[in-house]
Amino acid sequence: MKKSYKIEVDCPNCAAKMETAANKTEGVKEANVNFMLLKMKVEFDPQAVMEAVQHNCKKATSDGEIFL
Repeated sequence: MKKSYKIEVDCPNCAAKMETAANKTEGVKEANVNFMLLKMKVEFDPQAVMEAVQHNCKKATSDGEIFL
């Protein structure tokens, strides 16, 4: 399943941290963050994976938010 999410992040460095954290999440095949568009595209298996992505991204940078 591929899905696009609106994100909120203050700087490109934090966006890169969110992308790295999302890609390290078990079950995620690929995640891409576009800082300029404030979007995250994620290819993954079950919906529960996105909750783990959200949790890992929050740990990586408290400035970022994914709206599920």
